[in-house]
Amino acid sequence: MKIVVDRFISDDETTISHITVDGRFVCFGLEDEYRVTKLVNETRIPAGTYKVKLRTEGKHNEQYKVLFPDIHRGMLHIQDVPGFEYILIHCGNTQADTSGCLLVGTSAVTDKHNMSIGASRPAYKRLYPIVVDAAAKGTLEIQLIDNDH
Repeated sequence: MKIVVDRFISDDETTISHITVDGRFVCFGLEDEYRVTKLVNETRIPAGTYKVKLRTEGKHNEQYKVLFPDIHRGMLHIQDVPGFEYILIHCGNTQADTSGCLLVGTSAVTDKHNMSIGASRPAYKRLYPIVVDAAAKGTLEIQLIDNDH
């Protein structure tokens, strides 16, 4: 199974993308901006293809057990991103919520210098059940594509 993150617009703080699973649109994504040189908590994930597994420790995992008790089995954790650690797919609406992670939402505002996504929790509840079994089996991949510059 494959998640594709197609980045289509960005500014000097935020990147917005379309997120599909096996070719079907599921939601929008939001990340930090592109940087040539990584700045901790302020740089988006480098383009490429990575494995996604479940992370069952950490504060996000504990919070999501409470937020999503019916579906949560661990955080979607993007593996082996060069120079990055603990890159997760989670809820949030603006660049301030990312810290280098990928956020999901059902809507997107693409106004330069005012970018955001909306309805993050419903988007997470849409995406997570589709991919969690593949993540648990170690067969989930994510491909991040730069079509924004």
